[in-house]
Amino acid sequence: MKQSLANIDFISGAVLPFNKPLDWTSFDVVNKIRRDICIKLGIKKLKVGHAGTLDPKATGLVILCTGRATKKIESIQAEEKEYTATLKLGATTPSFDLETAEDEQYPTKHITRKLIEETLKKFKGEIEQVPPVFSAIKIEGKRAFNYARKGKELNLEPRNVFIKEIKILSLKEEKLSLKVKCGKGTYIRALARDIGEALNSGAYLTALERTRVGNYLLEDAWNIENFKKSLVLM
Repeated sequence: MKQSLANIDFISGAVLPFNKPLDWTSFDVVNKIRRDICIKLGIKKLKVGHAGTLDPKATGLVILCTGRATKKIESIQAEEKEYTATLKLGATTPSFDLETAEDEQYPTKHITRKLIEETLKKFKGEIEQVPPVFSAIKIEGKRAFNYARKGKELNLEPRNVFIKEIKILSLKEEKLSLKVKCGKGTYIRALARDIGEALNSGAYLTALERTRVGNYLLEDAWNIENFKKSLVLM
């Protein structure tokens, strides 16, 4: 159930789920909500942070923490995540999503639902994953995407991540939709890349929506504009 703003003390601390729009960064959401709350309360500063980044080309659940509730950020980030991911099979992009244009095409005639089901089994449990170069990982004090967008080659180290569940929601020609439940630090874009390679083809994300973080559900999240309207009416 969506929270009522009537009894929330933003300064003492609140945990607020939001539905991040397409092409917004997680920091865009933080900056917008902080500004709206500060205007409502008539204050100049308020501590606000988010508990887990979503890529600009992803939508869905972003958890914001205000005031003293920012101490909860680390524990919320450690919670299990759930996503709905849509992949295009037979092609790749440098960013593994729609941020960049397709750079390679691959055959897909050999790909069947049965082959995909067998392939997905390899990605269940603890796996090694190389993060995307278009990511917020810091290298020598700078985000990896800053190097990637300038065309610089990066060799990122693999890390262990945990996939609790991965299953097919739908498959229509080259469009594959998946449900993924995973642990902290999992890159769904990298998962799309690796699934494509495991299918002896290619794949990248055309859509990604985060639907759950721990016990927080997307259906209970605030729309940014509706939050502002409710804030004004407080």
